[in-house]
Amino acid sequence: MALKTITKNQEGKIEIAFDYATEVVEKIKTIPGRVWVPGKRVWCLPDNETASTVLLGLFGKQYQDIIQNAVDSKPIDDIVNSIKKEMRIRGFSNKTIKNYSLHFKRYAQYNLEYNTFDKNKIKQYLLYLRDNSKCSFSYLSQTISALKFYYCKMLGEENEKFDIMHPKKEYKLPNVLSKDEIKTIFSKVDNVKHLAILTIIYSAGLRVSEAASLKVEDIDSKRKIIKIRQSKGRKDRITLLSDFALDILRTYFKKYKPEVWLFPGQKEEWHISERSIQKVFNNACKKACLHKKPTTHWLRHSFATHLLEAGVDLRYIQELLGHSSSKTTEIYTHVSTKNITNIANPLDEIMK
Repeated sequence: MALKTITKNQEGKIEIAFDYATEVVEKIKTIPGRVWVPGKRVWCLPDNETASTVLLGLFGKQYQDIIQNAVDSKPIDDIVNSIKKEMRIRGFSNKTIKNYSLHFKRYAQYNLEYNTFDKNKIKQYLLYLRDNSKCSFSYLSQTISALKFYYCKMLGEENEKFDIMHPKKEYKLPNVLSKDEIKTIFSKVDNVKHLAILTIIYSAGLRVSEAASLKVEDIDSKRKIIKIRQSKGRKDRITLLSDFALDILRTYFKKYKPEVWLFPGQKEEWHISERSIQKVFNNACKKACLHKKPTTHWLRHSFATHLLEAGVDLRYIQELLGHSSSKTTEIYTHVSTKNITNIANPLDEIMK
């Protein structure tokens, strides 16, 4: 009888998966407190002597080996900290470090033998994420990258052996708000600090992380530009500062007098969180009675699309957004209505 995985969940209970056999299931059912979890397709058992005795009787040395490896291996949190330190040395962004660490930790909790590279088990885990957790292709791709970093960069496994292909990238059009919708959203924001944040995000085409981490010195009011420091891809760039956003900023400055961070958080030594900005935007959208459920990133998409519709060259938009490749920026040509609205619809011609 093949034992697939044994893991511990957040409640400290054992989750076990194995090749189905009636006699094994009947034995598992003798354990008090056992529960079948359909979504994960695992049995959840209490971590006690009764369960261990039954599992040892069912799976013998296979069970002993997995448990022994789990005991002998370094605690997962220690390895996660080692991954974080190595990624910091290599210059990864804080966001990537956080994401890779979480992906590794989830895999280690799924597979107690995580210290041994096993391509088949990694693929089994990816299938589990795809089929049971309904994860997106981008999530799966990032999981592969995180595990490849651990096995190839940390443990020295050969890149050629880690030949797990990334899933084909999904092609999705960016979501765009109309100019009237943006105007309505901004009109529902009463707090000048919140209005300053949202107007800057839209008028400069910023990512929410870029807006959150702006410093006072990044605003050049004379040249009407904003300097974005070490953003995605470890690059600096400059982008636009509109007259309207500048007026809001000046009102905000007089009231709040920020010193280091342009938009401080509750603790002034640190900047406002991305989650707080998203919450501000969500509240404004609710007040505006939008039927859509936009995220703050829609403001960046809208900025690029509205510039394109106004006749701004795609190369300038690419620079303002900080895209490395023009192909990334070209996606906005597919949502721009500049040329589409000039096409005569055949139905209108027929019904004249």
